[in-house]
Amino acid sequence: MKEKIHFTKMHGAGNDYIYVDTSIYNIKDPAAAARAWSDRHKGIGSDGLVLIGHSPITEADFTMRIFNADGSEAMMCGNASRCIGKYLYEKGLTKQTQIRLLTLSGIKLLNLHIANGIVESVTVDMGEPVFEDDRLFNPGLLNAEKLPSITGGAGGGSLFVSMGNPHYVIFTDDVDAVETMGKELEYHPAFPERANIEFAEMRPDGIRVRVWERGSGITMACGTGACATAVAACKTGRTGRKNRIIMDGGELEIEWREADNHVYMTGPAEFVFEGEIEI
Repeated sequence: MKEKIHFTKMHGAGNDYIYVDTSIYNIKDPAAAARAWSDRHKGIGSDGLVLIGHSPITEADFTMRIFNADGSEAMMCGNASRCIGKYLYEKGLTKQTQIRLLTLSGIKLLNLHIANGIVESVTVDMGEPVFEDDRLFNPGLLNAEKLPSITGGAGGGSLFVSMGNPHYVIFTDDVDAVETMGKELEYHPAFPERANIEFAEMRPDGIRVRVWERGSGITMACGTGACATAVAACKTGRTGRKNRIIMDGGELEIEWREADNHVYMTGPAEFVFEGEIEI
């Protein structure tokens, strides 16, 4: 006998996921559910599936597991974490305006900005960026293939940044090239666990970014990708520590604070619709 699962679809800057409260529903095969439900023609349609649960440890309040549209499990998603903050508060699951969220890349602190009982935006402490990780990046293989490496200045160049998940940021005047190059780079041997790919263009009003997300392809936005891009721009001398990231689905404000070396992401979260689906 099939079971009906209640779901909520939400998006952060156009990065849309299906959210399920696992304290009520048990999703036995979340990878298969993510693949089926994310299909934009035969399913609900999304960039993936997010499971919300109660934390098994006292250091955190809730948990997040996220499965990409291809069924692979992601370590972290900034846009999804903001949506979880809004979900938990507006559905009455917490009265806290500061939430400790346990993810595969550690505990992330969510600060909710509320007006008249509505979560208007969320700031997420995304932790410290990492620029070298042998498990995630082998730069020698990229050099062998003559793919972009850091050149400095305002022109081209690239940088690996881990925000708890691997990112490769390429500075360019043609951000749309990510559509043809993104998949090849995601699966490049230089990235043993694959990578998220950002093509970024420096503009007077901010940094224009298009993203190829590991496991999902082109998405409207990527929170960790926005953080990685802002850090890469600062690290290579293109900008200061505060940046506006302009993505296909909206804008995010990123600050890489000198005081604690943490990256803080602020942006919106929105409900789209709710429904039931059988499994």
